[in-house]
Amino acid sequence: MTDDAVPDLRASDADRERVAEVLRDALAEGRLDMAEFEERLDATYRARTYGELTPITRDLPAAGVAPPPDVSLRKPAARGEVDADGAWGGRIVGGEGSSTWAVAVMSGFQRRGRWTVPRRFTGFAFWGGGEIDLREADFAAGEVVINCIAVMGGMNVVVPPGVEVVVRGIGVMGGFDHSEQGVPAAPGAPRVVITGFAFWGGVGVERKRRRERGGLPRGRDARRRHLGH
Repeated sequence: MTDDAVPDLRASDADRERVAEVLRDALAEGRLDMAEFEERLDATYRARTYGELTPITRDLPAAGVAPPPDVSLRKPAARGEVDADGAWGGRIVGGEGSSTWAVAVMSGFQRRGRWTVPRRFTGFAFWGGGEIDLREADFAAGEVVINCIAVMGGMNVVVPPGVEVVVRGIGVMGGFDHSEQGVPAAPGAPRVVITGFAFWGGVGVERKRRRERGGLPRGRDARRRHLGH
């Protein structure tokens, strides 16, 4: 049964979120401008049936089919053992991420602590800032993509030691931090690919150890750093 065959069938929250994800990818790829994105996103969350959802992405590429989750036959390491012995298999968990996007418009966002990084995460900051902290995160796959779009704003990506970082973002009157690229990866550690676009803004990359539990942040090390600010 196709969506066109049942236009009056009620859409679920998951259906609306899948359409929203296609729109976010289209914005990141330049297929939609910000005005079109906001108009279609508003229509998506107001839609109640498949008949209302279908036209929203009719002229956009369909979302790709996600590959099956990684499967490991090795018993996952206990959380506290990961940093001590390099058992990264315990943090590459497969499945889907906790969240796939974050937006800051004249405000800010944070993704930090215990969360699962999806295969592709998109952050958007307009006159605002965002922090994407992977130090205590699990990973849905051995390679994840962090897509950062910073317009007159900034984002900071924090990775733990051992993770390989590849930076492919483009900056116009702004830039992406390449200082952590080329650092050798630990055996079995995930690969983090940072892509996107920075206009009058910047995307920083920092490599830090996990915060000590019960301790206080140490001075400037606890502050976000944005290029161009």
